[in-house]
Amino acid sequence: MIVVKLGILSDIHGNCGALQAVLDVAFAVGVERLLVGGDLVGYYFSPKAVLDLLQPWQKDMVRGNHEEMLHRSRFDPEFLLMVGRRYGSGIDEAIEQLSISEIDTLCGLPHPLPLEFDGRKILLCHGAPHDVDCYVYPDSDLAALDAAALTEFDLVVTGHTHYPMRRVLGEKTLLVNPGSVGQPRDRRPGAHWALYDTASGDVSFHCERYDYAPLQAEARRRHPELPYLADVLGRT
Repeated sequence: MIVVKLGILSDIHGNCGALQAVLDVAFAVGVERLLVGGDLVGYYFSPKAVLDLLQPWQKDMVRGNHEEMLHRSRFDPEFLLMVGRRYGSGIDEAIEQLSISEIDTLCGLPHPLPLEFDGRKILLCHGAPHDVDCYVYPDSDLAALDAAALTEFDLVVTGHTHYPMRRVLGEKTLLVNPGSVGQPRDRRPGAHWALYDTASGDVSFHCERYDYAPLQAEARRRHPELPYLADVLGRT
């Protein structure tokens, strides 16, 4: 398939305002397809709006650890309570707002997902290829990734850490984390994403400004016991 501009998104986490900011710019610069590295839900409170915003786009998606939490939470009320105490009511909102079909689709997303566009081989992941819940930070030892096995790909996309990253495996394989659309942790407030040009093989990183104050206020109102949910959005 010939697709030149790919928008790489991950860790949206129910933050529709941040996603709207990214998609507006992606449309303006001619992005033709999205690669979504999981965690569409969790933490924040607008999962239905997130799915509605993504619906018109051509896209490929994998599940993240919050989709796996959603799957277990559907059938285990005690687990859902534990998730809420630790992460807030984002998973509760997903169960409340989304249809059974939408939840089934999210929970049934693959991981990892090999793709090919314009002759570029891509592996789309959330954590590491072998583990949805493995954190690969910018300063991580890559030995756990079995990097040699990944050099057949031109691009390996990971998410989960909420930290943007670009590293090189072998001679040519790019390992890229676009950062988090919905909850940045690198002390750069905004909605993070990346753009991959299949013609040149170049990756560029972007951070879109949006008004996160209303979401901060909602998080503080809903979860005064979890100040991190609000504070992280504006942390510098």
